[in-house]
Amino acid sequence: MLIDTHCHLNIMVKKEFDVPLKSEDYATAEKIINEASAESVTILLNVGTSLPESINSVELALRFKDVYAAVGIHPSDLRADWQKDLSSIANLIKTDKMVIDSADEKTFSKKNKIVAIGECGIDLYHTQNLAEQEEAFKRQIDLTLEHDLALVVHSRNAPDETLNILSKFKDTNLRGVIHCYSYDLAFAKEFIKLGFVLGIGGTVTYPKNEELRKVVTNVTLNDIILETDAPFLPPQIIRGKTNHPKYIKVIAEFIANIKNLPFNEVAQQTTKNAFEIFKFKTS
Repeated sequence: MLIDTHCHLNIMVKKEFDVPLKSEDYATAEKIINEASAESVTILLNVGTSLPESINSVELALRFKDVYAAVGIHPSDLRADWQKDLSSIANLIKTDKMVIDSADEKTFSKKNKIVAIGECGIDLYHTQNLAEQEEAFKRQIDLTLEHDLALVVHSRNAPDETLNILSKFKDTNLRGVIHCYSYDLAFAKEFIKLGFVLGIGGTVTYPKNEELRKVVTNVTLNDIILETDAPFLPPQIIRGKTNHPKYIKVIAEFIANIKNLPFNEVAQQTTKNAFEIFKFKTS
């Protein structure tokens, strides 16, 4: 059993961002889910990046048994009225049920399907509105703690800024993942001290990414979970093409090789780690 702890099915199945899913999109999503399952990737965490895409993420989780949702606002997707968007996301978490097919009058319970807030954090690569990003990040951490959910942290070109904010919550029960980990071993150890795991995906297979391979080699398997970020950041074997949750198996095999561990040990421990962070309810 393998878990993709970070993918964007909602983005894979349509051409535009921030538009609702259509009936045909669900059929495409089901095909992707089945293809992943055929490669032993049996749980997918679909991650929101804005209010519309968080709603799409929840709708996918409600329709498919083995799909779960993270809801939040990506630092590069902070609109002028992001506070209002965040209030709507908070209501999305609190509301027990959701109508996702009014034509057929289908109502679904959201219980246990929203397992995380995110992805949220600090991104100083795409934009420099640091103060606004920090405020939005803290607000989403508060929401995480209020509902005892995991936190999916996006951090790019901002290791100190991200670590500084997370450190303010070190005496809480905050748990989560540093998504698409891209910093050095020293920062990795600091994030791990705060109770976070490292999200490792296809970038670990890139020939020039020796720094990340050094991190993976030197942290314990307890500190890693697997993710694809599909449709983005495909592993080297399909570089330049669309990523897919099924490639979690390729990432697990690569990690097993560089850590000189059996594949099954990597699969079992990273799956265990994911369950501890996200508390998936599979029954």
